[in-house]
Amino acid sequence: MLRRKPTRLELKLDDIEEFESVRKELESRRKQRDEAEAAAGGEEAAAAIGALGTEHKSREQLINDRIGYKPQPKAGGRTAHFGTFEF
Repeated sequence: MLRRKPTRLELKLDDIEEFESVRKELESRRKQRDEAEAAAGGEEAAAAIGALGTEHKSREQLINDRIGYKPQPKAGGRTAHFGTFEF
């Protein structure tokens, strides 16, 4: 690797103006996107509240439904652990 002296970077007025214009443009896009998401999020929240009002599911059940997991019910009771013996 060749060693050389560090390069000096000079910041010009044009560079600063370009940076400010790009930053303002990105901020305006972000605000528009956030406003659109907030409007859409409000509608989705209202729909979700309506859905939860009619159908009460736990968080685990909602996740299982979303990923398509259908848990099999476990055999309950002590007889499942000890066979035919009961205490």
